[in-house]
Amino acid sequence: ALALLCGSAAAVVVWKWLGKRKIQKKMEEARRTRDEGMKKMAKAVQQFREQVPSVQTDGILSLPLLELTGRLQEGSLSPKAVLYTYLEKALEVTQQTNCMRHFIPECEEQLQEIQRQKEKGLLYGIPVSIKDHIGHKGQLATCGLVQCLGAPVQEDSVLVKVLKRQGAIPFAMTNVPQSLFNYDCSNPIFGQTLNPFNHLKSPGGSSGGEGALIAGGGSILGIGSDIGGSIRLPSSFCGLCGLKPTAERLRALKGWTIVWCNHLLNVGICSHPTPVPCALGPMARDVDSLALCMKALLCQEMFQLDPTVPPITFNEEVYSSSAPLRVGYYDTDGYFPLPPCMRRAVQETREALQAAGHQLVPFSPPRIHYVMTELFLKTFFADGGRAWLDVFTGDIVDPSLKSQVNCCKIPRLGKKLLALILKPLQFLLLKLKNVAMISTCRSVKEMWNHHHQIAAYRTEFIARWRELRLDVVLCPVLGPAFTKGYPGKLLTAISSTMLYNVLNFPAGVVPVSTVTEADEEELKLYRGYCDDPWDQTLKQAVAGAVGLPVAVQCVALPWQEELCLRLMKEVETLSREK
Repeated sequence: ALALLCGSAAAVVVWKWLGKRKIQKKMEEARRTRDEGMKKMAKAVQQFREQVPSVQTDGILSLPLLELTGRLQEGSLSPKAVLYTYLEKALEVTQQTNCMRHFIPECEEQLQEIQRQKEKGLLYGIPVSIKDHIGHKGQLATCGLVQCLGAPVQEDSVLVKVLKRQGAIPFAMTNVPQSLFNYDCSNPIFGQTLNPFNHLKSPGGSSGGEGALIAGGGSILGIGSDIGGSIRLPSSFCGLCGLKPTAERLRALKGWTIVWCNHLLNVGICSHPTPVPCALGPMARDVDSLALCMKALLCQEMFQLDPTVPPITFNEEVYSSSAPLRVGYYDTDGYFPLPPCMRRAVQETREALQAAGHQLVPFSPPRIHYVMTELFLKTFFADGGRAWLDVFTGDIVDPSLKSQVNCCKIPRLGKKLLALILKPLQFLLLKLKNVAMISTCRSVKEMWNHHHQIAAYRTEFIARWRELRLDVVLCPVLGPAFTKGYPGKLLTAISSTMLYNVLNFPAGVVPVSTVTEADEEELKLYRGYCDDPWDQTLKQAVAGAVGLPVAVQCVALPWQEELCLRLMKEVETLSREK
């Protein structure tokens, strides 16, 4: 009997070892394919440099997007020179930050295709980078998961088709955190992406590869996605402008794979419309670039390819208006106090807007504790996290996600006991709910009630907005850049961005300042609300950030992306003047 038991134990060990070895081989093959692609990219760049040695790469890289498009349209710059200049710079940036998941070799075919087009699109000759999971024909959509290393995407997503029709050249797929559910940027297959300004810091996530590549100068325009801050957090950490539109304003149906959409379908929450929808949006170095990208994408081609996208073209009149705005503002949401420099950024921006003739009105978003735990997290963990855990089957869990994964593995009874023990510590319980005690939807009735609660909260929020007759809102965003590994320890710190996913409002981020020595000194006095382990962890996460970007967040009502961008442009102009 003992021999049989030992034999069985040995068989289990061998079976587990073989499973891990199989996973390792798949990951090694994916890395090898990526590295071969990078070598081909480097070789193509070298050949171009030999053929056209006179190209002024620094001059091309220094041009803002609007100026670059003008030069391409008039013919004083060639699309080929621009593409190979950005390919060369992207290689340099990814060697430093590990931001690219794969080079898109089809970019050379697209270069030929745009020169055959009768009309030059709004993005004619512009190299564009896209996030890992946005479908491009012939490329994988991995989400940082081994199970997604199988068949390449068979057809371009709608968004990629529209980019190409407007003359853009998608040239790189960028790295993401495993499963996309993290605002760090690390996965076991392609590794950790670094912040280009400080390699000890994270670029944010989940569009972290985009953030690092654009901030490092290796891309002039990128497309990310956002379901809790995944465009806005990398923009904040990397000093970029990023826009999360109303989710239905841009779509990418065919060929677009996102693990979380599948997860929500499995849980049974993802009826149409989804309670907290994922939005696709642009990331760039200035607000005008975001506006041009939205203008290019909101075209007849988009509306024909995806009839579910409302046929609302970009309203240039709203974006270009100079009429004074009535701006609501707050520098804390009362849930997770942000570092002093982020609150300073809102206060200074408020003063600048007021001095410029805009009307500033104090605004307080209602019940953020309730929104964070009962609305946002409950959407994703309605089943207690079981479907999310399923995506890691046959995979190695990235270290940055291990604490969240382990908490989801706690049996329901264990979670209930933990909640009971901690009940006297109400505020601590609110912070802990993110990982261990999220209430689940145990029936269809509870699921529909959850949908109703989100709709009721949106109604309440809009009513408060209307009472104050606001045009837009200025508020904080999480930052400055966290030290690598810390985002996984502080999921609830994203309340500043998460709120506008629940509401499905357009929201964008603009850099306005940098961390000063005075900010760093003030951080030493930071206590949060309770000076508890979470507050201390946030303090550790953002320490050592002198010189790193500091941003603010701008928000408008649904379908008013142009008004959101208008405020962002105003903030950008005033901060640059300062």
